Amino acid sequence: MDRRKFVTTTSLAGAAGLLAACSKPDASSAGAQVSTAPKAERFEWKMVTTWPRDFPGLGTGVNRFAESVEQLSNGRLKIKVYGGNELVPPFEVFDAVQQGTAEMGHGASYYWKGRIPATQIFSGVPFGMTSHELNGWYFFGGGLEIYQEAYASHGVIPFVMGNTGVQMGGWFNKEINGVSDLAGLKMRIPGLGGEVLKRAGGTPVNVPGSELFTALQSGTIDAAEWIGPYNDLAFGLFRAAKYYYYPGWQEPGTGLECLINAEAWASLPPDLQEMVKIACKAGTLDVYSEFEAMNGAALQTLVEEHGVELRAFPDEVLEDLKRHTTEALDYLAAEDEWTGRAWASMKAYTEQIRPWTNIGERYYLDHCT
Repeated sequence: MDRRKFVTTTSLAGAAGLLAACSKPDASSAGAQVSTAPKAERFEWKMVTTWPRDFPGLGTGVNRFAESVEQLSNGRLKIKVYGGNELVPPFEVFDAVQQGTAEMGHGASYYWKGRIPATQIFSGVPFGMTSHELNGWYFFGGGLEIYQEAYASHGVIPFVMGNTGVQMGGWFNKEINGVSDLAGLKMRIPGLGGEVLKRAGGTPVNVPGSELFTALQSGTIDAAEWIGPYNDLAFGLFRAAKYYYYPGWQEPGTGLECLINAEAWASLPPDLQEMVKIACKAGTLDVYSEFEAMNGAALQTLVEEHGVELRAFPDEVLEDLKRHTTEALDYLAAEDEWTGRAWASMKAYTEQIRPWTNIGERYYLDHCT
């Protein structure tokens, strides 16, 4: 090979080697691959509630729910919680979620009876199921399906999220010794309990929790039921009324709800939807457990430190209220399709589960404690 051909061939080979070397990744990027997967979408939602911010059991339960969703989703779904009146008034939570002002809401379904009459059923009914029985109906007795179908045409999806357990009968500024003492009684009592009181001669009034103490203390109302010792102590209701009556015939086990705007729900990917569902179920246990854990100590404080007088409703009063409950439910079920469907389902489930409750928890508590 002559000298000119050798130089040319060598130069071309060297250039090719140099280009090849320049095209190789450096050591720091060796083995790295460029991802073509889309970046996970993130959501920031607002949640409005009917409760005061951070209120024990109710507000704190909602806060823990929001924290759980954020942690489960690794920050992909963040929920900012607003207490009653911070973004919307307490009784406008349903409208706010329906209109998209907030993606989520939390309250008790009977607050929306003016929008959906059947909502009075879904929180539970007077003289009805206990919290355990109600949860069984919701999750394994067909209740949740009826519940969500009843809301579907309103663009809102409800999920069970919380339960207060059995409540107290309420705070009264006068003794209830007989049925006649209910006549003309102005009482804060929502939902079906209010319908029953009206039939018994009383006047039901719906007052947000934040206004309850003032209404009772000022005499705007004569009596009020809220929840039970834990929350009633926090509101200071013992300063506004003398007599604390039991049992909570009007709410033997009250389911609470998480409302979600249907369009917002549809925008979530399936895995985030499942996380919200799981967090709602966990929140139901969480809220119920907090009330159960705290009510005993709160009741002791009310009685021993604040001198609250515990009173049991006379049997004749309970019998009269129960009779009015049956009449009210039969009337409402005949007037509204979804109320009728929900009540028929509840009755059938109660007939099936109550024999077990009677020989299980009831017999144990009556004979073994």
